[in-house]
Amino acid sequence: MVLEVVVIILGLLLDRISKLWALAGLKSNSGIVIIKDFFGFEYLENRGAAFGILQNKLWLLVIITIFVASGMVYYLIKYKPTSKLLRIAMAMIVAGAIGNLIDRVYYNFVVDFILVHYKNVYYFPTFNVADIFVSVGTFFLIICILKDEI
Repeated sequence: MVLEVVVIILGLLLDRISKLWALAGLKSNSGIVIIKDFFGFEYLENRGAAFGILQNKLWLLVIITIFVASGMVYYLIKYKPTSKLLRIAMAMIVAGAIGNLIDRVYYNFVVDFILVHYKNVYYFPTFNVADIFVSVGTFFLIICILKDEI
């Protein structure tokens, strides 16, 4: 369980520090271009879930997040999976979920700030470090399911 706790704490720290930076440094300006026409940072208040779904459904998202994160923690404690990848995957999802949950409860929105796009042709939805943890954790979880490591 030590591995999982370390991943969760690391994920939460990276997420909080990056969001505090975004609030302090990006909220009052038009953003920072890192790679022209491709990558930058731009402040956004997301009042929904992934890709903007469930807009203004704050308490539904809070309840779902608590349910999912609690279920994963319960699974990790009760079944003590031997697969390191599965343990990391679930811990990453929990870290990201809690990171965005903190925003929802504290601000009533999630702070997003990472912008990836191709010129003015395509814009991927703006995201944050917690979203990266959830996405990578979900990818690892899918690998575990396909390898029958659950």
